[in-house]
Amino acid sequence: MSTEKNIVIVGGGFAGTTLARSLEPRLPQGWRVVLVSEESYTTFNPMLAEVVGASVFPEHVVAPIRQMLRAGTRSQFVMGRVTGIDPDRRCVRAGTLAGFQDIAYEHLVLAFGTRANLDLVPGLAEHALPLKLVGDAMFIRNRVLQRIARIELEADPALRRRLGHFIVIGGGFSGVEVAGALADFLRGTGRYYPRVKAEELKVTVIENADRLLLELPESLGLAAARSMRARHIDVRLNARAAEVSADGVRLASGETIAGATVICTIGTRPNPLVGGLPVPKQRGRIETAPDMSIPGAAGLWALGDCALVRNGVTQQFAPPTAQFAVAQARALARNIVAAIEGRATQPFSHASKGMMAATGHLKGVASVFGLRLRGLPAWLLWRAYYLLLMPTAGRKVRIWLEWTWSMFFAADITHLRFTRTSEADVDVARPVAETVQPSQPQPQP
Repeated sequence: MSTEKNIVIVGGGFAGTTLARSLEPRLPQGWRVVLVSEESYTTFNPMLAEVVGASVFPEHVVAPIRQMLRAGTRSQFVMGRVTGIDPDRRCVRAGTLAGFQDIAYEHLVLAFGTRANLDLVPGLAEHALPLKLVGDAMFIRNRVLQRIARIELEADPALRRRLGHFIVIGGGFSGVEVAGALADFLRGTGRYYPRVKAEELKVTVIENADRLLLELPESLGLAAARSMRARHIDVRLNARAAEVSADGVRLASGETIAGATVICTIGTRPNPLVGGLPVPKQRGRIETAPDMSIPGAAGLWALGDCALVRNGVTQQFAPPTAQFAVAQARALARNIVAAIEGRATQPFSHASKGMMAATGHLKGVASVFGLRLRGLPAWLLWRAYYLLLMPTAGRKVRIWLEWTWSMFFAADITHLRFTRTSEADVDVARPVAETVQPSQPQPQP
């Protein structure tokens, strides 16, 4: 049994991994970091749209956590799901590859993010495809390729148009980026599907506000909409999805948008662990003190998407973005070391460097240090920023090479089906994709 004192971090996202890497070189002798995560990698969520659009391969948007930590005894990675936290005994219970284990802690940091919420709109859970994980991005990409291939085999014009219509719910960063990437991908696949007409492929974005990208200045939100409409993306503003079905999306206005594929980029729900913790919460997120400690719970801290952390610069809660998760992690590392050494902790304070979004190939919008950029400069800045965030030089080079390749060559249209040998001959009569029935004529009033 190790006699070292543990700082246990629950969550392997931007916040958790940055905190672990920042703590390792700062810890006094006799202390170590234990990072517990369900996955063995960190997903760079802002790049998931790049996977959908085949600009990069799935392995390029994930980074193995073990490679991100220093090799040695000052840190340990445990792949497991935390099922319970006992603040009185100061331990967490986790289901690991070796069964359930109790992990003792002196300090516990909650950085487990949020989950997708598919209960916001009736039918969303049954018929929409969320974009939250790398598996979601791969599934959407495969579904898009299935739809295009299916169109070639169908004769009904109405069904062909519905199969080729891809509806994105949400006009925030994820929605805008996946819609732009998808439109470019569809345009690039045309040469390989000669029996599919360009007008049979369409992307629509539904946003329940008067502009896209509410987090950016109004002029940039309007510029993003103009850029997308110029590439024949249908941008529906002040439109609220009231119901999602296998045939498309019904708006609150009563209009129905026919489409066989609906992608959901809105809504989050708290991790189930939050509900069972005796800590202050607001809207499912953990309220923290200004230094990111949890009031009334000695040795407990929280940061990232699962926490409500007030920013000393604006006196508002920090937004759930990668930029702020990284900034919180670095500040919390200093505070935990200060707490260990008996020094005063400091409130979190971070001046935003800006925000940006890619709206398609060679196109984007950005607000950085008060400077507003559009088009190619914003797109290049977006790529440069996320390239810098990637850990290890080798991974940076791989992504840069892949991005450079995709600028000059057609996107990859491989439909990856991970079929094992034992499954290859099972149920050979089963169709390769789910059935989409032709729309039935509606009775006239």
